Amino acid sequence: MTQVYNFSAGPAVLPKEVLRQAADEMLDWHGSGMSVMEMSHRGPEFISIAKQAEADLRELLAVPANYKVLFMQGGGLGQNAITPLNLLGRKPHGAASGPATIDFVHTGSWSGKSIKEAKRYANVNVAASGEASRFTTVPPQETWTLSADATYLHLCTNETIDGVEIGYVPTVQGDTPLVVDMSSHILSRQIDVSKYGVIFAGAQKNIGPAGLTITIVRDDLLDHALPICPGVFNWRAVAEADSMLNTPPTYAIYIAGLVFAHLKKLGGVAEMERRNIEKARLLYAALDADDFYQNRVAPEYRSRMNVPFYLRDESLNEQFLAGAKARGLLQLKGHKSVGGMRASIYNAMPIEGVQALIDYLNEFAGR
Repeated sequence: MTQVYNFSAGPAVLPKEVLRQAADEMLDWHGSGMSVMEMSHRGPEFISIAKQAEADLRELLAVPANYKVLFMQGGGLGQNAITPLNLLGRKPHGAASGPATIDFVHTGSWSGKSIKEAKRYANVNVAASGEASRFTTVPPQETWTLSADATYLHLCTNETIDGVEIGYVPTVQGDTPLVVDMSSHILSRQIDVSKYGVIFAGAQKNIGPAGLTITIVRDDLLDHALPICPGVFNWRAVAEADSMLNTPPTYAIYIAGLVFAHLKKLGGVAEMERRNIEKARLLYAALDADDFYQNRVAPEYRSRMNVPFYLRDESLNEQFLAGAKARGLLQLKGHKSVGGMRASIYNAMPIEGVQALIDYLNEFAGR
């Protein structure tokens, strides 16, 4: 079989070692006689799996003790609703009566979806937007017009579609919580969790199968849910039930746990960041070598995870994709909203896959 490298933006490539272990354990997990798919989420076998997964994630990200780690469901779009429903009961000091305000920095497609959903529940202040640049850069922090009484500041720190990544921790007003969507680059770079009020992420990029989401929330932000927040999505209720308020996505949590253990064996997040810097450096250098290909994102905001690019002659797009597929380079077509190409090079993409893509880029351009 031809060596295949999957550049899908998500659901995305998983470590082969993890897939092999899951295959070996499919019919009988650790002598239990059961597949993890068949286990009760309240049984001792699965509870041990979930506890170990949480412990390993805490270790990988150095999550402080005053933060809860919640395994939830709903995907990224679901989290766009779950987050305001859990925070809009918070009353900032000096806030006026009336609807609450959420500050947003609009960095691309996903933050745009977050803004649209948040408008259903609150006033939205777009403190800054990269729309004028077609989301190829992020406005400097000194130009952001933050509210004095915002309930929180929302930021998507890696835009999967637009290929924009923010590698710094933004400054907030006073004690305004910083809420970040890290779906497409969590565990790819070292972060200081204590700088954030809430971190949420869908699993299907760097963690595991679609269907699982992870929320890391500071204890003081657990008790601000609106009355209309569904009980099953209430962070306090989920935390008190150890993420077992309802039947969680058990198999996805199991795979996530295998991924966490795998990352620890490789050297943790620091080692993944080192690898990701090198992969991105090589790929961007190949794209920048001449004007046959074009990446339009400002270099200081180029994502290490999602690399959109365009052929100078876009009439060659289908020919490019057909040739890539013949070489086992899959899922390189860009998102329908922006066109072009996109290579997603998450943690599980080996450097050999990036090099194979670079070889093809050079070959196609030369031909």
